[in-house]
Amino acid sequence: MVRSSVRGDRRRPEVRDAGEGWDDGPTADAADDASPEPKGRGRHGGGGGRRRGSAPERPRKRRILRWSATVLAVLILGTAGAGYLYLQHLNDNIERDDLNLGDKEIAEPTPNAAGQTPLNILLIGSDARDSKENQKLGGAKETFGATPLADVQMLLHLSADRTNMSVISMPRDTLVQIPKCTDPDDGKVYAASNGRVMTNQSLGRGGPGCTVATWQELTGIHIDHFMKIDFAGVVAMADAIGGVPVCVDANIESRDSQGHGSGLKLEEGTTYIKGVKALQWLRTRYGFEDGSDIARAKAQHMYMNSMVRELRENATITNPNKLRKLAEEATKAITVDDGLASVTKLYDLSTELRKVEPKRITMTTMPYTYVGARVIPKEGDAEKLFRLVREDIALDGKDKKKSTTEKASDDPAAADDEIGVLVQNGTRTSTLASVNGRASTVSGLLVKEGFTKATADTTTASAEDETVVRYPSAELEGDAQAVAKALGIPLSQVEKSTSVSGVTLVVGADWRDGTAYKAKKKDDKTPESADALNGGDKDACMHVNPNFTWS
Repeated sequence: MVRSSVRGDRRRPEVRDAGEGWDDGPTADAADDASPEPKGRGRHGGGGGRRRGSAPERPRKRRILRWSATVLAVLILGTAGAGYLYLQHLNDNIERDDLNLGDKEIAEPTPNAAGQTPLNILLIGSDARDSKENQKLGGAKETFGATPLADVQMLLHLSADRTNMSVISMPRDTLVQIPKCTDPDDGKVYAASNGRVMTNQSLGRGGPGCTVATWQELTGIHIDHFMKIDFAGVVAMADAIGGVPVCVDANIESRDSQGHGSGLKLEEGTTYIKGVKALQWLRTRYGFEDGSDIARAKAQHMYMNSMVRELRENATITNPNKLRKLAEEATKAITVDDGLASVTKLYDLSTELRKVEPKRITMTTMPYTYVGARVIPKEGDAEKLFRLVREDIALDGKDKKKSTTEKASDDPAAADDEIGVLVQNGTRTSTLASVNGRASTVSGLLVKEGFTKATADTTTASAEDETVVRYPSAELEGDAQAVAKALGIPLSQVEKSTSVSGVTLVVGADWRDGTAYKAKKKDDKTPESADALNGGDKDACMHVNPNFTWS
């Protein structure tokens, strides 16, 4: 395990001032037209600043890179043919961190008929002020060197057949239960949060692996990789690539009388932005629509979609010097898990990502409900969105109909009283606690049905939207199906999983009470509350708050 990030001992307050983080607080000194001068690479909290200043903006189509996996992967494309030493140099640029710092496993998705599995990557934007450059870009001088926060969090889901891609943003002020995490550098154990706290605090509890663990336990989605970048990385990579077009429906200046705002100033219509201006767009809250984190996420989605279209339309890079600069900036700007920590692995990822056309990319925001000034996942809609991703169902509604035919196993089941079954309680939802004693109740039902070796697990399992029966190997498939049939659970909810050691029944949120299981008819449409944006939409334009316009 290689990791160079150093997290300070100082802790940030749970509720932060508007000028902190990826929020558009008091405008940074550098925030209007020029990128900062080159600085040494920061080490506190991962990533760090180092880049040369940006050239003046030119209103023409060019390529731009941001911290998303899609752009990073495409940017690396031309480096695979470089010499061994240069490749090693690029590999050394890449910072690494542990993937998952939690202590609970989430079942990996079941391969499709072709043996393919989806790919889930968590994208994290850190607010670290660990260098002079990050401080200059981020403002909030009083937070220099403090524990970084994960103020931007997006889950990128690449479908198993590589035909579509879905992205879910989670607002930074979402209240969640952060699980116990252990810092691999010093062994410090961060106990599970006492109640719900803002999700952005997860990064400061041992590193990005704790943010991954938080996402996995909330959503039930197995996460394969993460990528993290900070302020300076966004600016440097955007400068290295060029500009991307963004649109506002009125003149905008993100700055109020108290100095709050990102400093973004654009004329009505479409403008190509890069460097610091790109960072301003991504951080802007004051000025877009209702001034919320939700509006900012929408602007980030528009930016990412536009960026991907630009890259695909102008994908060929022929200038060796420019290519080399792009490779340098990309590899210096990121922190990743070991599974992505080489140019070769990033190139392989890019090959997979490039298979998806922009029109099959869907950007969403986790459905939410306000609790005071914060938000929590919206009951029903949030779980539905997470389920669609878990089941690899495209959010654009253009998937081919998946077969729902239930096929009985060729493996004969053992006698009911010889089948060992572990029953777990997965009835927790994003807003409801687990139902006490549910595993014991259902294991009792199995015993009455003749499965005398059924036992209840006294620990709480990961949340499951629907009840599922899992088995570890082919010789237990028949046993698992026998358990499902005895309780009226559809065979489509019986799955092979390496996360279990025997037949395991997880009672889901769809069976929180009663003794008879009733399978619900599935609705696979993306909830309207997810505010979906299609990657092929070239007419998307941010609505400007009238209080932040100018003439």
